[in-house]
Amino acid sequence: MTTGTTGDRLDGRFARLWTASTMSALGSGMATVAAPLYVASQTDDPLTVSAGAAVAWLPWLLFALPGGVLVDRVDRRRLMVVIDWLRVAVLAVLAAAMLTDRAGVALLYAVLFVVNTGEVVFRSAAQAIVPAVVPRSRLERANGWLGGGTQIMQNMVAGPLGGFLFVAAAAIPFAVNAGTYALSAVLVGLLAGSYRGAPGTGERRSARAEVAEGFRWLLSQRLLRTMALLIGLLNVTLTAALAVLVLLATDRLGLGSVGYGALFTCMAVGGLLGSAVGDRLVATITATWTVRVGLLIEAGLHLALAASRSAVVVGLALFAFGVHGALWNMVANSLRQRLTPPALMGRVGSTTLFIAAGGNCVGALLGGLVADRYGITAPYWVGFVVAVAVIAATWRVFDRATVAAAYADPAPDGRESPATVA
Repeated sequence: MTTGTTGDRLDGRFARLWTASTMSALGSGMATVAAPLYVASQTDDPLTVSAGAAVAWLPWLLFALPGGVLVDRVDRRRLMVVIDWLRVAVLAVLAAAMLTDRAGVALLYAVLFVVNTGEVVFRSAAQAIVPAVVPRSRLERANGWLGGGTQIMQNMVAGPLGGFLFVAAAAIPFAVNAGTYALSAVLVGLLAGSYRGAPGTGERRSARAEVAEGFRWLLSQRLLRTMALLIGLLNVTLTAALAVLVLLATDRLGLGSVGYGALFTCMAVGGLLGSAVGDRLVATITATWTVRVGLLIEAGLHLALAASRSAVVVGLALFAFGVHGALWNMVANSLRQRLTPPALMGRVGSTTLFIAAGGNCVGALLGGLVADRYGITAPYWVGFVVAVAVIAATWRVFDRATVAAAYADPAPDGRESPATVA
């Protein structure tokens, strides 16, 4: 695998990768906003409208693991370029069909399924390629910049812009999305070098065997295994909480649609701040305390949502959670990129994404069920109890010695420090 990193700075190759990622996030965010608006303009059937969420999450469960195998078998840069151009093609077809009044909900969902399938593999390849274009000492900064760009474009700019463009013409957000993917394909294609995983034995095994190898490796690493399982479990409680947040906002906090949207803005602003200063903050307080304090913030968020009737308190809690989320992703991605052998980078990353997506899917189902049976605050009390239990169970896992060993230079044979192995 080409490292190609000279010096100790983020160079032009990372700038191209960051621009590609940020523009893709803008286009994807606009399509995410425009898709339900289009469906709602075609039908008022709740099942048809809610099917969009299933279309969004299903590819993560179906293709995350085999996608990781593909990422480790081929040149990751070329794979990202091919995926981008395929997404350009299907979105162009959708936009053209909308302009000629030949589109429908079925076509939209088919296109979104293809686009999200590409996103699953693209994201795994993008995470695997970062250590090849970024010096090891700058992984936190690089991941922070990538997260910050996505936060601005997808969570702050894309929403209002996508809605405005949809009012002008339903096809425009999807056409712009196709353009952002085309720009991404060009920029990624300009990255010099080869971005394959480390060469193997030459023997091609089955996809199942390669998935199992990545899964076993992840399970053997105490630190990475704990972080992957944590994100899966905490995603259950977080997604359950967010799934009924609109009801909490209107029934308990007395907010309207604008106030409800402002809660997500609080979280997005926190995420942006965390992305901007995260690498310096992690260096100051250490990755150990970044994770530990983050888990305390996670518990505090659920407690605030469960107990408070103040929109200000809830907004501040979501802001703090946004900061924590950015720092958590920065530390988790950087640790995984540091510790994972190049030949397994795609599979280990995709396994983590699969676990996270599974948590999201389960949480989306449980949130409404728990709230319906036990009351609107029940999901938040459950989330608080789970977060406290997680803190008690994992506090010692993230001790300074273990995390410091993970940040140390890898052994000459590329294996991780024994301190990270169970």
